[in-house]
Amino acid sequence: MTDENQYLEINKKLWNNRVNHHVASDFYKMDDFLNGNTSLNSIELDLLGNIKGKSVLHLQCHFGQDSISLSKMGAQVTAIDFSEKAIETANNLNIKMNTDVVFINCDLYSLPKILNQKFDIVFTSYGTIGWLPNIDKWANVVAHFLKPLGKFVFVEFHPVIWMYDDNLEKVTYKYFRDKPIIEETPGTYANVNAPIADKSITWNYSLSEVINALINNGLTINHFNEFDYSPYNCFSNCIEFEPRKYRIKHFEDKIPMVYSILATNTNSFSVMV
Repeated sequence: MTDENQYLEINKKLWNNRVNHHVASDFYKMDDFLNGNTSLNSIELDLLGNIKGKSVLHLQCHFGQDSISLSKMGAQVTAIDFSEKAIETANNLNIKMNTDVVFINCDLYSLPKILNQKFDIVFTSYGTIGWLPNIDKWANVVAHFLKPLGKFVFVEFHPVIWMYDDNLEKVTYKYFRDKPIIEETPGTYANVNAPIADKSITWNYSLSEVINALINNGLTINHFNEFDYSPYNCFSNCIEFEPRKYRIKHFEDKIPMVYSILATNTNSFSVMV
């Protein structure tokens, strides 16, 4: 099942059903967030630097915690997500936090048709590209919205992690993208006991696919790094070895779990294809 309308319909249903469970979960620490804590981690904060006065486009923003955290750092933030429920929740949170993020309900590939603006920074992080069927088209959207010399800040779970089964015990999937991964999994990473079970369609992208897609769309890679931990406790058998740093217990520090990219738009203009 690779038809674009089908993957959007199936994955949107999953994410709409997850929103309320995520907002109420310990994973997203909503009380701490409402009391002023940022939802951003040191990995992306180090790459973002001082963003006061900068225009930021946040892709695949879920229900807006990171978008609002970026706004509280002084940025002018526009954020998009394809889940209607997520954007509804994000707008309510925006009002409650007295921030001025512009939230748009739209799938990523359609965004150039409805948003006519260039940005100093495009940002996306953690569990985003695996929901998209075409990595080159994704990179083209990133480049399209960047001003000349604008920066792309990207943090993502390492593709090695996605090779394993849910218990992180055996290699089940190919490292290199093959066919869509179609699953139905109960619960959610933020609450494994949530009374939901929805089908998902995802893709695994190797590091070379991601990096070459960005290069082929006119971006220059300024920084690439890999990390032997995750800032989120969202995998099976995790242990917290330092505050907000998690590893798979039986893997210890032997595998990469997250990578980051900082890239610059070196095109004088971008053309959608």
